[in-house]
Amino acid sequence: MQDTYRGWGSGLLAVAIFSGSMPATRMAVLGFSPLLLTSMRALIAGGLAFLLLAGLRQPRPTHRQWQQVAVVAGCCVIGFPLLSALALQHMSSARSLVFMGLLPLSTAIFGVVRGGERPSSAFWAFALLGALAVAGFALTKQAHSSALGDSLMILAIIVCGLGYAEGAVLTRELGGWQVISWALLLCVPLAIAGTIAFWPRDGIANVGMSSWLGLAYVSVFSMLIGFIFWYRGLSLGGIAKIGQLQLLQPFLGLGLAAFLLREHVAPGMLAATMLVVASVAGAKRFA
Repeated sequence: MQDTYRGWGSGLLAVAIFSGSMPATRMAVLGFSPLLLTSMRALIAGGLAFLLLAGLRQPRPTHRQWQQVAVVAGCCVIGFPLLSALALQHMSSARSLVFMGLLPLSTAIFGVVRGGERPSSAFWAFALLGALAVAGFALTKQAHSSALGDSLMILAIIVCGLGYAEGAVLTRELGGWQVISWALLLCVPLAIAGTIAFWPRDGIANVGMSSWLGLAYVSVFSMLIGFIFWYRGLSLGGIAKIGQLQLLQPFLGLGLAAFLLREHVAPGMLAATMLVVASVAGAKRFA
């Protein structure tokens, strides 16, 4: 029981950190191309991961564990950051955040497939209710979007759910910060190549401060610190159960989007938030 409460605490802290990811990415893509942003954030986070692994002298993963690390790297270090950055060229960060409400369902499904979890029927009912609440809220928003942007975000959600579940399973053997650190380190050579290949011809001297701040946030918090708490929470509390906390992420992020980017947030957000909170409570009760 104590592990479960620690899992909820770690998961909630991670969700609070991740809530700033979409607004920060939106800020960053105003100055960096999606491909350059994906490469640079992976390179910066990979450098920090190397210092952690080397400083604390962590043993290398086994051959089987490297395969799982590769899945995490492909999904969470490359796949989701790139797909979401591409999507944010076609939609506001506010709209992208409401799509994040589908992530708990994606995580829970992969938790069943990869983690062997078997949530109850009541859990699935509350999880679906929460996803429908977020989706319904998305449909009522008059935010700029396109079919391409929506499709990229849905694909990003699927990829991210797989990466979350795979990382949570591996955390039981390696530890949360070790999993994301090895995944980041695995991507460093590709990140270096991408940074060089996609570096703009006219340089980055004209990139605004807000874009630099966005890059710093997604590199340090979204790519490393948030995952340390997230994988620990999923491992201790259960992939499907703790994953439902992600239903709160869109609404925390919407507040940040309104404050930092001056994006419009519909009045219906409060009612949708209350419904989502009730869904999370129900999912916790029946998971």
